[in-house]
Amino acid sequence: MKEEYHKWYTQYLDREFEMLVFGHAGYPVILFPTSRGRYYQNKDFKLIESASYLIEQGKIKIYCPDGVDESSWYNYSIHPADRVKTHIGYENTILFDVLEYARYDTGFEKVGVAGCSFGGYHSANLAFRHPDKVGYLFTMGGAFDIKQFIMGYYDDNCYLNNPPDYLPNLTDTWFIEKIKSMGIILGTGEWDICLDENIKLSNILNKMGINHWLDIKKWAGHDWNWWREMFPRYLNEISY
Repeated sequence: MKEEYHKWYTQYLDREFEMLVFGHAGYPVILFPTSRGRYYQNKDFKLIESASYLIEQGKIKIYCPDGVDESSWYNYSIHPADRVKTHIGYENTILFDVLEYARYDTGFEKVGVAGCSFGGYHSANLAFRHPDKVGYLFTMGGAFDIKQFIMGYYDDNCYLNNPPDYLPNLTDTWFIEKIKSMGIILGTGEWDICLDENIKLSNILNKMGINHWLDIKKWAGHDWNWWREMFPRYLNEISY
Protein backbone atom coordinates (compact mmCIF):
# COMPACT_ATOMS: atom_id res chain seq x y z
CA MET A 1 0.00 0.00 0.00
CA LYS A 2 1.43 3.32 -1.07
CA GLU A 3 1.94 5.83 1.75
CA GLU A 4 2.99 9.47 1.41
CA TYR A 5 3.90 12.09 4.00
CA HIS A 6 3.10 15.75 3.30
CA LYS A 7 4.13 18.84 5.24
CA TRP A 8 3.48 22.46 4.30
CA TYR A 9 2.88 25.91 5.72
CA THR A 10 -0.80 26.87 5.79
CA GLN A 11 -1.78 30.52 5.85
CA TYR A 12 -5.11 29.68 7.45
CA LEU A 13 -3.52 28.58 10.72
CA ASP A 14 -0.20 30.40 10.33
CA ARG A 15 1.73 27.21 11.04
CA GLU A 16 3.11 24.08 9.42
CA PHE A 17 0.62 21.31 8.76
CA GLU A 18 1.11 17.57 8.25
CA MET A 19 -0.82 14.80 6.52
CA LEU A 20 -0.51 11.15 5.51
CA VAL A 21 -1.98 9.87 2.24
CA PHE A 22 -2.69 6.21 1.53
CA GLY A 23 -3.23 4.72 -1.91
CA HIS A 24 -2.37 5.30 -5.55
CA ALA A 25 -5.82 5.97 -7.04
CA GLY A 26 -9.54 5.93 -6.34
CA TYR A 27 -12.25 8.00 -4.74
CA PRO A 28 -10.75 10.52 -2.29
CA VAL A 29 -11.76 10.23 1.36
CA ILE A 30 -10.61 12.73 4.00
CA LEU A 31 -10.36 10.86 7.30
CA PHE A 32 -10.19 13.03 10.43
CA PRO A 33 -8.53 12.01 13.71
CA THR A 34 -10.46 11.77 16.98
CA SER A 35 -10.26 14.29 19.85
CA ARG A 36 -6.77 15.81 20.04
CA GLY A 37 -5.55 13.17 17.57
CA ARG A 38 -2.73 13.65 15.10
CA TYR A 39 -2.40 12.85 11.40
CA TYR A 40 -0.93 9.39 12.13
CA GLN A 41 -3.63 8.31 14.61
CA ASN A 42 -5.86 6.46 12.15
CA LYS A 43 -2.81 4.54 10.92
CA ASP A 44 -1.61 3.73 14.44
CA PHE A 45 -5.02 2.39 15.49
CA LYS A 46 -5.22 0.31 12.29
CA LEU A 47 -8.26 2.01 10.80
CA ILE A 48 -6.28 2.41 7.58
CA GLU A 49 -5.31 -1.26 7.70
CA SER A 50 -8.99 -2.24 7.98
CA ALA A 51 -9.60 -0.72 4.54
CA SER A 52 -6.27 -1.78 2.99
CA TYR A 53 -7.83 -4.04 0.37
CA LEU A 54 -9.91 -1.17 -1.01
CA ILE A 55 -6.86 1.10 -1.01
CA GLU A 56 -4.63 -1.47 -2.69
CA GLN A 57 -7.26 -2.14 -5.37
CA GLY A 58 -7.26 1.57 -6.25
CA LYS A 59 -10.91 2.05 -5.30
CA ILE A 60 -10.22 4.47 -2.43
CA LYS A 61 -7.48 6.98 -1.67
CA ILE A 62 -7.41 8.20 1.95
CA TYR A 63 -6.11 11.56 3.17
CA CYS A 64 -5.37 11.82 6.90
CA PRO A 65 -4.90 15.48 7.88
CA ASP A 66 -3.55 16.59 11.23
CA GLY A 67 -5.91 17.70 13.99
CA VAL A 68 -5.67 20.98 15.89
CA ASP A 69 -8.19 20.34 18.69
CA GLU A 70 -5.54 21.15 21.30
CA SER A 71 -5.35 24.66 19.86
CA SER A 72 -9.07 25.08 19.26
CA TRP A 73 -11.86 23.30 21.14
CA TYR A 74 -9.65 21.91 23.93
CA ASN A 75 -7.63 25.09 24.42
CA TYR A 76 -9.21 26.32 27.65
CA SER A 77 -6.53 28.98 28.07
CA ILE A 78 -8.22 31.15 25.41
CA HIS A 79 -11.72 32.62 25.15
CA PRO A 80 -14.39 30.38 23.60
CA ALA A 81 -14.79 32.89 20.76
CA ASP A 82 -11.13 32.33 19.90
CA ARG A 83 -11.51 28.56 20.12
CA VAL A 84 -14.16 28.74 17.42
CA LYS A 85 -12.06 31.11 15.29
CA THR A 86 -9.14 28.68 15.48
CA HIS A 87 -11.47 25.90 14.37
CA ILE A 88 -12.57 28.04 11.41
CA GLY A 89 -8.91 28.38 10.45
CA TYR A 90 -8.68 24.59 10.59
CA GLU A 91 -11.76 24.20 8.41
CA ASN A 92 -10.25 26.57 5.85
CA THR A 93 -7.04 24.54 5.87
CA ILE A 94 -9.07 21.40 5.14
CA LEU A 95 -11.20 23.14 2.51
CA PHE A 96 -8.58 25.03 0.56
CA ASP A 97 -5.45 22.94 1.15
CA VAL A 98 -6.48 19.32 1.78
CA LEU A 99 -9.78 19.00 -0.08
CA GLU A 100 -8.63 20.90 -3.15
CA TYR A 101 -5.44 18.86 -3.26
CA ALA A 102 -7.43 15.61 -2.97
CA ARG A 103 -9.67 16.67 -5.86
CA TYR A 104 -6.69 17.61 -8.01
CA ASP A 105 -4.77 14.49 -7.01
CA THR A 106 -7.55 12.06 -7.93
CA GLY A 107 -9.51 13.92 -10.59
CA PHE A 108 -12.80 13.57 -8.71
CA GLU A 109 -15.16 16.53 -8.35
CA LYS A 110 -16.22 15.62 -4.81
CA VAL A 111 -14.64 13.89 -1.83
CA GLY A 112 -15.82 11.67 0.98
CA VAL A 113 -15.32 12.72 4.59
CA ALA A 114 -15.16 10.39 7.58
CA GLY A 115 -14.14 10.26 11.21
CA CYS A 116 -14.55 8.46 14.51
CA SER A 117 -15.82 10.12 17.70
CA PHE A 118 -14.96 13.85 17.51
CA GLY A 119 -13.59 13.18 14.04
CA GLY A 120 -17.24 12.56 13.23
CA TYR A 121 -17.96 16.16 14.19
CA HIS A 122 -15.26 17.49 11.88
CA SER A 123 -16.48 15.40 8.94
CA ALA A 124 -20.19 16.11 9.48
CA ASN A 125 -19.75 19.84 10.00
CA LEU A 126 -17.62 20.14 6.87
CA ALA A 127 -20.10 18.09 4.84
CA PHE A 128 -23.19 20.01 5.94
CA ARG A 129 -21.53 23.42 5.54
CA HIS A 130 -20.02 22.61 2.13
CA PRO A 131 -22.28 19.97 0.57
CA ASP A 132 -21.29 20.96 -2.97
CA LYS A 133 -17.82 19.54 -2.31
CA VAL A 134 -18.75 16.34 -0.43
CA GLY A 135 -20.25 13.22 -1.94
CA TYR A 136 -20.17 10.91 1.07
CA LEU A 137 -20.23 11.32 4.85
CA PHE A 138 -19.36 8.41 7.15
CA THR A 139 -19.18 8.81 10.91
CA MET A 140 -18.35 6.12 13.46
CA GLY A 141 -19.31 6.85 17.06
CA GLY A 142 -19.68 10.46 16.03
CA ALA A 143 -19.97 13.33 18.51
CA PHE A 144 -21.62 16.37 16.92
CA ASP A 145 -22.33 19.04 19.56
CA ILE A 146 -19.61 21.58 20.44
CA LYS A 147 -21.45 23.28 23.32
CA GLN A 148 -19.39 21.33 25.86
CA PHE A 149 -16.32 23.27 24.71
CA ILE A 150 -17.68 26.82 24.90
CA MET A 151 -18.94 26.93 28.50
CA GLY A 152 -22.19 28.79 27.86
CA TYR A 153 -20.65 31.28 25.42
CA TYR A 154 -22.53 31.50 22.12
CA ASP A 155 -22.12 33.66 19.03
CA ASP A 156 -22.85 33.32 15.31
CA ASN A 157 -19.64 31.35 14.73
CA CYS A 158 -20.65 28.86 17.44
CA TYR A 159 -24.11 28.49 15.95
CA LEU A 160 -22.83 28.06 12.39
CA ASN A 161 -20.40 25.34 13.47
CA ASN A 162 -22.81 23.28 15.56
CA PRO A 163 -24.82 20.93 13.30
CA PRO A 164 -27.53 20.06 15.88
CA ASP A 165 -28.35 23.78 16.03
CA TYR A 166 -28.09 25.04 12.46
CA LEU A 167 -29.49 22.03 10.59
CA PRO A 168 -33.05 22.22 12.03
CA ASN A 169 -33.22 25.87 10.92
CA LEU A 170 -31.82 25.29 7.45
CA THR A 171 -34.28 26.44 4.79
CA ASP A 172 -31.98 27.24 1.87
CA THR A 173 -33.02 24.80 -0.85
CA TRP A 174 -29.53 24.90 -2.43
CA PHE A 175 -28.00 23.46 0.73
CA ILE A 176 -30.82 21.00 1.36
CA GLU A 177 -30.77 19.57 -2.18
CA LYS A 178 -26.98 19.20 -2.11
CA ILE A 179 -27.15 17.40 1.26
CA LYS A 180 -29.91 15.14 -0.09
CA SER A 181 -27.58 14.05 -2.90
CA MET A 182 -24.94 12.93 -0.40
CA GLY A 183 -24.45 9.36 0.79
CA ILE A 184 -24.69 9.60 4.59
CA ILE A 185 -24.03 6.87 7.16
CA LEU A 186 -24.10 7.50 10.90
CA GLY A 187 -22.47 4.48 12.50
CA THR A 188 -22.87 3.86 16.22
CA GLY A 189 -23.47 1.04 18.68
CA GLU A 190 -26.06 0.17 21.28
CA TRP A 191 -23.43 0.71 24.01
CA ASP A 192 -21.87 3.78 22.38
CA ILE A 193 -21.54 6.80 24.69
CA CYS A 194 -22.47 8.89 21.63
CA LEU A 195 -25.57 6.84 20.71
CA ASP A 196 -27.99 9.61 21.76
CA GLU A 197 -26.12 12.21 19.68
CA ASN A 198 -26.40 9.96 16.62
CA ILE A 199 -30.10 9.35 17.18
CA LYS A 200 -30.66 13.10 17.60
CA LEU A 201 -28.83 13.92 14.37
CA SER A 202 -30.68 11.14 12.55
CA ASN A 203 -34.03 12.54 13.73
CA ILE A 204 -33.04 16.00 12.48
CA LEU A 205 -32.12 14.60 9.07
CA ASN A 206 -35.39 12.63 8.93
CA LYS A 207 -37.40 15.80 9.61
CA MET A 208 -35.50 17.50 6.80
CA GLY A 209 -36.33 14.66 4.42
CA ILE A 210 -32.66 13.72 4.03
CA ASN A 211 -32.10 10.06 3.31
CA HIS A 212 -29.37 8.42 5.38
CA TRP A 213 -28.51 5.22 7.22
CA LEU A 214 -28.39 5.24 11.02
CA ASP A 215 -26.42 2.06 11.63
CA ILE A 216 -26.78 1.01 15.29
CA LYS A 217 -24.52 -1.99 15.72
CA LYS A 218 -25.56 -4.54 18.36
CA TRP A 219 -23.12 -5.30 21.19
CA ALA A 220 -20.91 -2.40 20.10
CA GLY A 221 -19.53 0.50 22.08
CA HIS A 222 -17.25 3.47 21.52
CA ASP A 223 -13.84 2.12 20.52
CA TRP A 224 -11.53 1.33 17.64
CA ASN A 225 -12.32 -2.37 17.34
CA TRP A 226 -15.91 -1.57 16.31
CA TRP A 227 -14.88 1.34 14.12
CA ARG A 228 -12.47 -0.94 12.24
CA GLU A 229 -15.45 -3.15 11.39
CA MET A 230 -17.63 -0.23 10.29
CA PHE A 231 -15.17 1.74 8.19
CA PRO A 232 -14.49 -0.68 5.28
CA ARG A 233 -18.16 -1.64 5.14
CA TYR A 234 -19.13 2.00 4.71
CA LEU A 235 -16.41 2.66 2.14
CA ASN A 236 -17.89 -0.17 0.08
CA GLU A 237 -21.01 1.97 -0.33
CA ILE A 238 -19.08 4.44 -2.49
CA SER A 239 -19.94 4.16 -6.15
CA TYR A 240 -18.56 6.11 -9.09
